[in-house]
Amino acid sequence: MWVLDETTRMLLPAPTVVAIAAWDLVATGELFRHLFDSLSREFVAFSWALTAIPLGIAMGWWKSVHEQLDSLVEILRPIPPLAWIPLSILWFGIGDMQNQFIIFLGIFFPILLNTITGVKGVELNLVRAARCLGAGEGAVLRRVVLHAALPQIVTGIRIGLGVGWMALVAAELVGASSGLGFMINDARTLLRTDIVIVGMITIGLVGLVLDLLIRELSHRMLPWSRSLHH
Repeated sequence: MWVLDETTRMLLPAPTVVAIAAWDLVATGELFRHLFDSLSREFVAFSWALTAIPLGIAMGWWKSVHEQLDSLVEILRPIPPLAWIPLSILWFGIGDMQNQFIIFLGIFFPILLNTITGVKGVELNLVRAARCLGAGEGAVLRRVVLHAALPQIVTGIRIGLGVGWMALVAAELVGASSGLGFMINDARTLLRTDIVIVGMITIGLVGLVLDLLIRELSHRMLPWSRSLHH
């Protein structure tokens, strides 16, 4: 009976044990070091994934571009980012570049699809009005189409950052020497389930903070869009 209780405590530690582990990780700075590395990879990959916005505008606005690229996008999009991990390790090795590639895949497609949807949903009357006032193609895209599609683009960014954050942790489990995913996997090999749970809680809290930041920025930048306030 004692063995069973000891095993249970090891596999599912008490909240006090988890709190002590969290305090130790914070006091030594180890948690912040892994968190910083994970966030750095996320934001680098996010900057790459923003290329989905001009590509999505082009696919949503010009039928010829959509016809050329839609099939390729629909072939690549259903492939989970984690399925790319073996190839990415062969291509980039184990390190930041490999992790960033996996995160990029997780962020890119939600932004792309939402941008396409936002552009296709622009009211034609707005476009006609701009053209009647003498706006050229570039001005219509910048001043009307992009402006009207921004709420949908922001939605894609929110979704993409969440998917990218999940993909990051999975990528770090097998292809990193630092980061929250690495910390969790390393703790698993040492049977430190208290550290594993601390890592999981940190991942959830950081994901929540990222989403709240995006929502707050969208409220300030796009106060005219009611859809972003829900």
